[in-house]
Amino acid sequence: MSAEEKFLKYVSYDTQSDPESPTAPSSAKQLVLAEELVRELKAIGVENAEIGHGGIVYGSIEGNGPTDIPAIGLIAHMDTAGEMSGKDVHPRIVRNYDGGTIVLNSEYSMNPDQFPSLQSVVGDDLIVTDGTTLLGGDDKAGIAIIMQTVENIIKDKKTHGKILIAFTPDEEIGRGVENFDLSRFPADFAYTLDGGDIHGVDYETFNAAAAEVTFKGLAIHPGSAKDKMINAAIAAVEYAGLLPAWQRPEHTEGREGFFHLLEMSGDCEQARLSYIIRDHDREKFEQRKAMMKDALTLINDRYPHCARLEIHDQYYNLKDFMKGDFRSVDRAKKALEEAGITPVSTPVRGGTDGAQLSARGLITPNLGTGDGNCHGRFEFVSINQMEKMVGILETILGEMK
Repeated sequence: MSAEEKFLKYVSYDTQSDPESPTAPSSAKQLVLAEELVRELKAIGVENAEIGHGGIVYGSIEGNGPTDIPAIGLIAHMDTAGEMSGKDVHPRIVRNYDGGTIVLNSEYSMNPDQFPSLQSVVGDDLIVTDGTTLLGGDDKAGIAIIMQTVENIIKDKKTHGKILIAFTPDEEIGRGVENFDLSRFPADFAYTLDGGDIHGVDYETFNAAAAEVTFKGLAIHPGSAKDKMINAAIAAVEYAGLLPAWQRPEHTEGREGFFHLLEMSGDCEQARLSYIIRDHDREKFEQRKAMMKDALTLINDRYPHCARLEIHDQYYNLKDFMKGDFRSVDRAKKALEEAGITPVSTPVRGGTDGAQLSARGLITPNLGTGDGNCHGRFEFVSINQMEKMVGILETILGEMK
């Protein structure tokens, strides 16, 4: 099978992770794809492929070339995002995209004015959704690219160093590498293949935290509520209003951080706000958390003992852990240039498994897969970019001069 065929097969698996589940992986259906990937790896010659603790797929190939070729890890995640269903995906191929509007169904279409990332794939063959689900290119395009690369290298007996392979669950809920066993992954450095245009060699991510604010009210009949009632829902609204409106995702770009209200619920008795906090700059990141604590103090001054805040850090900026070691970045950029592609490094407005792995000592920048508009019905994948990325990975893994 080609990378295209592999991708179309993988998106047929429903692998959505579950943020409310305490298990690892968070959803058993991710293990169904994991088992298939192990079967395929063994079939192409990765005999030690297996599912490890927490549902992580591991495999490796010993090097057959000069000893100075580094041991390199390749990582992609199996789960899909929670913003939209990934069940019963019906992909469609748009051959030789002409740059116009792509009709997904009678209700939804996408055009390059609304989705400017389409302008970079004019002339490519695209895989799109039917408008009722996400596609799953994040990150099944990454899986397909890695699987095709490994198959080509083994089949064509290409020169390479030691190759480490891992497919992780639960990346979309920030738990992709919580059970990652680095002793089983002795790479000099690694790459995640996780979305975006293939020009990208990205090594700067957000610092990230999740926050939950809960409010306890006192319900009194509104006819006799004066100086007695504490309305938890009102307190929640007032709290949200204390955070700067211009520092929300819809008003920020580049290296600008934000507070993002993910979910709110409540009534007079109790209410809850769920946030994520993001910033590339660690000092500003800490200031954002402090701002949320200051807002809590103000609310509790108005409504004593009403509000409670819990914040936990999720990951930190990958770049901060590189400490000047750019071997992985330089090698990837050189491979892109050899393929006639101008590499670009931009600050990722998100995070990858690589951010947490880098914090643990395994430097892991991210490479693109040709996936665009991820996490929704307007997602697409460029078949041409997937195929080019296979060749680029073969260069990265081989003997570079």
